[in-house]
Amino acid sequence: MISFLLDVDDLADTRFAISPLREVMGSLRALRAPGLYPLHTPWRRSVLERLDPADARLLRALVGRNLTLPDFLTPRPTTFAPTLADQLTVVGTTPPELVRRDLLATHAPHPLPDALRQITAPGDAPVAELVEELCELLHRYWELAVSPDWSRMRLVLEADITHRARQLATGGAHLLFCDLHRNVRWRDGVLRVDQMIARHEVDGSGRGLRLVPSLFSHKPAPPVSAAEAPMLAYPSRGAATLWEPRPEPDASALTALLGAPRTTVLRLLTEPLPTVELARRLGVTPSAVSQHLKVLHATGLVTRARDGRRVLYRRTALGDQLAGAT
Repeated sequence: MISFLLDVDDLADTRFAISPLREVMGSLRALRAPGLYPLHTPWRRSVLERLDPADARLLRALVGRNLTLPDFLTPRPTTFAPTLADQLTVVGTTPPELVRRDLLATHAPHPLPDALRQITAPGDAPVAELVEELCELLHRYWELAVSPDWSRMRLVLEADITHRARQLATGGAHLLFCDLHRNVRWRDGVLRVDQMIARHEVDGSGRGLRLVPSLFSHKPAPPVSAAEAPMLAYPSRGAATLWEPRPEPDASALTALLGAPRTTVLRLLTEPLPTVELARRLGVTPSAVSQHLKVLHATGLVTRARDGRRVLYRRTALGDQLAGAT
């Protein structure tokens, strides 16, 4: 059991955060233990088909046999939603002794995987080289496995935070913590996380608590080291909705939203076109087309660029989505 001793100041500084790097690292658990993450089976299959075997070998080495993750690769968010680049910058400044501590603790009591054996070499240079390699690897893996679906993931995580914030407002810390997970208990100023391999107490000491929802957590996951500031990643609500197929575009719905003339203009802009050409194709005056383009541009559905004496219009990515384009 791991316990967080939280005083009044710590409770006042209890905050939620979204951590891209936490999702990256959590997703490695889904690759290693698919039975714990049945909802992510299609995602897992797709990632493994595209993942370089050399990258997969080192990524697997970052997860312990008990699915433990290194603390330095799951840093405590300092803002509500840091970028992956921000978090990898933090990782890159980790002192070598902490890198060694966290990787050894991740795999204890088992020996280090061969892919990580270089950290046992004398001096700090081998550790610094490994950290640089890991930052590049995790960014590459993010682009392959997480970034394409990050907008959907973030919406689910934000919805969970909205729900939890409402619980805190209506029922206080007791309601908030008791509903996070069956392994989490709150009583007399102590937040206890049961069924943990590690057993220690962490004094908040006015550092506050960070609560991080995760779509790749099957149970609450605090830092492994007692020296780390209080943080708790917990299973996010709504994970089952993440991979639901998106509904097919409804042509009539777009017309109801924009009106028939603007819908027609939007669908014509599969290639850059000037106002006069749009007017010719529609059989209307350029001034009439200009009015529609002005509205579509103001709402971010089309973009424009000057080409000599002409102004060319084309759909944006959002315009493509609404128009049902691929």
